[in-house]
Amino acid sequence: MESGYGASPARFRGFPGGDFALRLLLFATSLSALVVLATSKQSKSIPVPISPQLTINISRSAKFSHSPALIYLLVALSATTLYSIISLIISATSFRSKSFPSSSKLFRLMVLDLLMGGIMAAATGSAGSVAYIGLKGNSHVLWNKICNIFDEFCRHVGSSTLLSLIASALLFLLVLLSAYSIYRRSH
Repeated sequence: MESGYGASPARFRGFPGGDFALRLLLFATSLSALVVLATSKQSKSIPVPISPQLTINISRSAKFSHSPALIYLLVALSATTLYSIISLIISATSFRSKSFPSSSKLFRLMVLDLLMGGIMAAATGSAGSVAYIGLKGNSHVLWNKICNIFDEFCRHVGSSTLLSLIASALLFLLVLLSAYSIYRRSH
């Protein structure tokens, strides 16, 4: 007697539905983080005292392109979004045909998931450190916090960083799912 996806109860084939759902969620989170980060821009007029009687306003803006760490996050999110589309198509094809990919294809996909997960984790960490300095500053090196001035910009960067962290976690869940599927096939 055969169970779903062409697998007999004695032969484990994997979790094509779970793989597809995680890849769809990866696409949604990485695309959302990409859009939120790309639209993070805020301009403010900041009063600068020249003398006790004279203050001038200087217009300043904050955008993601002012920070190499945020540019790195944007590039990593772009690559992850593209990769999630490609891997989603592969997963959907497997899900529709009800045949899970071979162990060698699954292994290659797992390695790519791991690579993208590492890139996303590194980008998320670097963006998170910049966001933290923007939020808290660093009194030891006299870096002022900016989130009290550019609050909308900081909310965008923080939201994008959180979504990037979720995307990283999803990639590592996909690695675990693939590794478990390969393990179960060999036993």
